[in-house]
Amino acid sequence: MMFMTASFIESWLVFVLGMFTSFVPSFPARRCCEAKNEVFRKEWGELTPAERIEYTDAVRCMQWQPQQLPRGEFPGVRNRFDDFVATHLNYTLHTHLTGLFLPWHRHFIWLWETALRDECGFTGQLPYWNWPIWANNLAASPLFDCSDSSLSGDGEYDAGQQNIQAGGVTLPRGTGGGCVRCGPFKDMDIHMGPFSSHLTSLTEIPAPAFDYNPRCLNRSLNNFISSHYTNETIVHRLLNSTDIVDFQTTMERWPPSSDGVLGAHGGGHFSIGATLEDSFVSPQDPAFMLHHSMVDRLWATWQAMDEHNRRFALNGTNTITNPPWGTPVTPDMMMEFGILDRPRPVGEAMDPRRHTYCYSYT
Repeated sequence: MMFMTASFIESWLVFVLGMFTSFVPSFPARRCCEAKNEVFRKEWGELTPAERIEYTDAVRCMQWQPQQLPRGEFPGVRNRFDDFVATHLNYTLHTHLTGLFLPWHRHFIWLWETALRDECGFTGQLPYWNWPIWANNLAASPLFDCSDSSLSGDGEYDAGQQNIQAGGVTLPRGTGGGCVRCGPFKDMDIHMGPFSSHLTSLTEIPAPAFDYNPRCLNRSLNNFISSHYTNETIVHRLLNSTDIVDFQTTMERWPPSSDGVLGAHGGGHFSIGATLEDSFVSPQDPAFMLHHSMVDRLWATWQAMDEHNRRFALNGTNTITNPPWGTPVTPDMMMEFGILDRPRPVGEAMDPRRHTYCYSYT
């Protein structure tokens, strides 16, 4: 049974038809992005406590706003926050371990940032989580220290949580595994999933994926994962990548390694664990957007180091794990965002200072 609703089917047809258009980019005129209107996304630790609280208040506001996706077709979508979760779920098989991963998520988090401003009065910019700073002690970071100005902290200890199997090795489990009981997102409910990784072998997501399944936000902070896979050495390796293939390999670690090495992207997800490990509905953890803001920051920095060769560098297809029958990603390929936005060509998302964007990172 197809997982797409009528509204998504229409968008999907636009996506497919876009693949057959000319490969000559035809983008809107450059929007003027100057110092006077450029904004800067800051690291969470650079924000004042009041600025952090303004951000978490805006996230909670999104959880109070009514959803735009129809409840009858998306029973698990209970608020505006869930609109973003369901959209991410809907396009997972095309935006992970593919050539769309970087540009699609760049626009996705920008849409989130814009919604916070337009719908919840947020006056700042989307922060980022600079992985290496607290890689050796996540619970001590201002992100996860359970203070009122944090993103909450670890989950309660779950003795039944298992170690992590990655490739041919076993990695140690995190320190929690249960519900988050402190900070701004204490006792937060999430509504969709969980999903097993076997879904990545499918060509479509089954209809029950959007069913309502309420449970708590859970986490299991893992300093072993963060200190090994999101450390300063990994960041240095990313920024010194010779080409987009090298950058993607370090970021996503695909093809997978038999030694259990995670890419930096996966390392961030697994270092928080539990809810954030579920690649389909990981935006249910408020840490998701800051994690992907860091992914985008590193990509933007790497691109700017060699404008001529990197600004429009793409590699991969539009299908998860880049099978040979997938369609190669080009600047003219259309990206879908469902109810969140109109279809956008990949080329519009290649520069954070062009088209709809005008932002940089500290």
